[in-house]
Formats: sequence, C-alpha cells, structure tokens
Amino acid sequence: MNTATEVLHRVFGYDTFRPGQQEIIEHVAGGGDALVLMPTGGGKSLCYQIPALVRPGVGVVISPLIALMQDQVDALTALGVRAGFLNSTQDLDQRQLVEAEFLAGELDLLYLAPERLRLESTVRLLKKGDIALFAIDEAHCVSQWGHDFRPDYLALSELRAHWPEVPRIALTATATPATHAEIAERLGLREARHFVAGFDRPNIHYRITAKSEPKRQLLDFLRAEHPGDSGIVYCLSRSSAEKIAAFLVENGIPALPYHAGLDARTRAHHQARFLREDGLVVVATIAFGMGIDKPDVRFVAHLDLPKSVEGYYQETGRAGRDGLPATAWMAYGLQDVVQHRRMALEGDEQHRRRQALHLDAMLALCETVTCRRAMLLDYFGQPDSGPCGNCDTCQSPPESWDGTVPAQKMLSTVLRLARERGQKFGVGQIVDILLGKTTAKVLQHGHDSLTVFGVGTELGNAEWHGVARQLLAQGLLAVEPNYGALVLTEASADVLRGHREVRLRRDPRRAAKPAATPKSRQAAELPAEAAPVFERLRAWRAAMAKEQGVPAYVIFHDATLREIATLGPSSLEELGTVSGVGENKLAKYGEQVLAALAES
Repeated sequence: MNTATEVLHRVFGYDTFRPGQQEIIEHVAGGGDALVLMPTGGGKSLCYQIPALVRPGVGVVISPLIALMQDQVDALTALGVRAGFLNSTQDLDQRQLVEAEFLAGELDLLYLAPERLRLESTVRLLKKGDIALFAIDEAHCVSQWGHDFRPDYLALSELRAHWPEVPRIALTATATPATHAEIAERLGLREARHFVAGFDRPNIHYRITAKSEPKRQLLDFLRAEHPGDSGIVYCLSRSSAEKIAAFLVENGIPALPYHAGLDARTRAHHQARFLREDGLVVVATIAFGMGIDKPDVRFVAHLDLPKSVEGYYQETGRAGRDGLPATAWMAYGLQDVVQHRRMALEGDEQHRRRQALHLDAMLALCETVTCRRAMLLDYFGQPDSGPCGNCDTCQSPPESWDGTVPAQKMLSTVLRLARERGQKFGVGQIVDILLGKTTAKVLQHGHDSLTVFGVGTELGNAEWHGVARQLLAQGLLAVEPNYGALVLTEASADVLRGHREVRLRRDPRRAAKPAATPKSRQAAELPAEAAPVFERLRAWRAAMAKEQGVPAYVIFHDATLREIATLGPSSLEELGTVSGVGENKLAKYGEQVLAALAES
C-alpha cells in the first residue's frame, strides 16, 4: 500500500511496519471496521494515525486520557501532523478555535474525551465536518467487569447509528478472549475484523519475590538495578503511595506520589514532571499510567498484589516501550492474599464470582513453579512457546514439595479452634499455636492445651506463613469477611482426610536477577566511542525539550539518538536514513543534530 508506506517514512521516519501493523492499516484505510489487540509498545497508535492521514477528512480519536491529550497532540505536531483536542481543561476560546479548525478541514486528527460524545453539541459539530474514521483507544474500558471500566464508553456503540459509513477501529493492549468478545458486543463491532497481535514483551524481565520488608526490598532493588532510571511503583492505597514516595526521597531517590486524593492540578503537575524529567519515580495507585507514552520507563514495581492479571499486564506493560530491557518486579506476601480474599467477598454474587476468578488467576501467576511469561501468555489465549529464560522462575526455578502434612496440621488447628472452642483467629495465632509459643494471647485463651499445640516445629515462622499464603491461594483456606480470621472451605475436608495431596512452592533463597541489569545491557549496545556522543545528544535533546515545554521523547526517542550516535551521519541526507527521523523532524532539528555531532 504505497500511500501508507510513504506516510510511514515521510511523517514518522520509519522504513518498515512492525508486525501486524500494515494489514490493520490497509483494512481501516479501505473503510473496514477493526478490533485490535496489541501489546503496549506494539505500535497501536500508527494503526489509526496513518489511515487518518491517508483517508479524506479528520480522524476522531476517543481517549479517556484527558491529562495526556496535550502531550499526544504535541508529539503529532512535532511530526508535522495537524492535531487538536477537545476536553474539559480548555476555556471557551480554546475550544472554539479547535472547532473552527475542524470545520475548516485544517485538522488531521482530533482527540475527544468519551464524555464529550454525550453532549448533543459535540455530535452536531462532528456531523458538520468530514470524518475519516473513529478510533476508540483503551477499548477495554467498555468492559463492565474489566479492570478499568469507564461508563462513558458504553455510549460509543451509537457511533455506527450516527455515522454508518465511517470506519471504526477499537484498540486495547489487554483483553482475555471473554473481554475481547465483550468489547465487540458493547461497541457494536460484531462484524468488525479482529486483529490479535502477540502479547509477548520479551524485553521485560518478570520477577515476583516474597514480601518481607517491602520498603527496604524496593530500595535495594532500585539501588542495585535501576539507579537513576525512570519508573513506576504501584500501591493499593493512597496513604501507601504518599509514604513510599516520601521514603524514597528520604533515601536519595527523586519520587512523587500520584493518586485520586490529590487535586487535579497536583496530579497533572506530577504527571507532567514524570513525562518530562529523566530519572523520576512515580509512586501511584492504579489511577496512574493508562496511555502513558513515555518510552524509557525502565521498571514497574508492585508493592501490593494487583486485582487481576489484566491489570498486572497493563501496568507492567508501561515499562520498556522503547524495546530496551526493563523489569517488572513485585513483592508479594500473605497479607496481600488475605486482603484480596476479603475484597473478593464484597458486592453482589456475580461481582464476587468475577472477582474470585480474577484473584485465582493472579495468585496462580504468583505461586507458579513454571515460566511466568508462558503462564501470562496462556491467560490471554496464546499458545505456549516454552520457557522464556527471562523471568525469575526460568532463571532460578523454585522447587515444589509435598506439603500435605503441614497443610493438614494448619487446617486441623483451624478446625479444632472452631469445633472445640467456637473460635476463629488470624494467621498469626494459628502459627503461634503450631510453633508451641506461650504468648500472652495463647495463654489467655488456653490454646496451649490444644492437641495441635507445638506440632509444627519442623517449620519456622516465615515458612508457616508461606504455607498459609499458599493454602489461601489454592482455596484450601478462606478468610472470614468481617475480621480476617481463617476458616475452612469445602476443599479442606479432602486434605484433612488424606484424599488430596498438597503441593507447595518453595521460594528460592535468593531472588533471581536478570543476567545483566538493564543499564549494563543498554551500555553494551553502544560502541564505546558512541557512548559520549549519545550523552551529548541527550543533553541537546533535554535543552530543546525544556525550551519547547514538551517531553524529551517528543523530540527524538532514545533508540533514535542511539542510532545517530552509532552511525555518526555527516549530512542531512544521511541523517534522514535513521529510523525515527521523519521529514518534519529532519527539517526542524537536522542542522542542530549535525552540529552536536561535530562537537569535539
């Protein structure tokens, strides 16, 4: 498709499409509807941007990311694309200017928040213009049982009724087969062609470690593997995000909190700093990150268990969008399981069932003794390609052991407390009884007289907590909703009677680390003589970005600067052959880049 290929090269500066892109672009540019599942960093945006530039009219992009629209428009403008947005952050004069540009055909792409399409005035405006296509970004937001439901997305099914001849393309980076089907149903895309790209992100090293002192573990991880890198740390609560950010700052790591409890101006300021500054860490709840187009996020860390595999995949996918090595690190422990089991008991029956399924899948990923990447891909319906070699379970395979007898001891303790004393207790008391500890609480309740008192001295305190965590994960123990006490399940009986073996995971004594840290791998990719040139180009880019008030990657991605530093072009013609240097950027920055290269 010559026109699309020409746009790819002239505007975006690339010679070839990434896998899957060209087929999607040809289909949509030809007027077809499409539902696209492609991993974060896989190049989804080009799948609607190029058809919008090829087809007559304006491409209308529906995106929930109000805080990022300005950056998205800035990035397109830097490429010479005429782009604008309409959202609640603008005053009347700004909106009227964009509306006038749209009606005059002076825009190539127009970004809208989904709630604006509920306004009759917006529908009237769009009907007066010439629309090339509708792109529905982050399409998983339409799934009512997904991890990021947005009610305004439900109204997008009406697009076909208003504009029956305009092609629609819905895109998401994460969807199970069930969510995939729900997106197609809710957006009226049952007849659309489906494109499912591979979900694998081979540059991401997945690692899940047993939680002991999470703040210290995080600090050690950042200092050892990602000093000076940009990254995201996810926590469940707002207070945790504040405390962890303050802890990192106290220990010399620049960090900012981000959560829904902050006012809109502060959130926008923190997000803007993260996008524009190198080496900044954002400590956030899941309110942060969707659509973040920062290519050089070198790590994503979780200090609390995500609610679902979809959420985990979406969040970890914000690392390494430039294709360079990145880390997805998580500290996970017993209290995470207890807390999520309790949360899964909230709401109506259908909601509880969905939450339980999500949690079971997430716990299975945490407790697996097989390749984490293979398990992740299997969850999204992709065939097993064997061990990946780039996750902790591949690099330091954990042992599985017969934990039937310890499981019986723990379950028997819960049973005897309930039957003989009519009591329920949390994990700590159960473990103290098994270890034969004469604590004040044990003596107060007379638990030292139980037949199970002291029968578990073959394991230590931490090991017993690991047993409890895995029994909860396997559904052999449950959490009482009000107070978090342990109770038996229907499945417990088979274990107690000896009819079911219990296999448990023994965590390796030392957590696996990637064969080489991301920083050392990146350094290895650059010839020694190119490294100082790359740093000089980064300094030039930082100055330009600050002057223009845009993120550095809007000027050029790291990958482009690395190629320039390695090739050392001496003319504009040679510079124009570098991947990521399009026509507009060559004209705008070419002479400055050559001048930076010429410096001794």
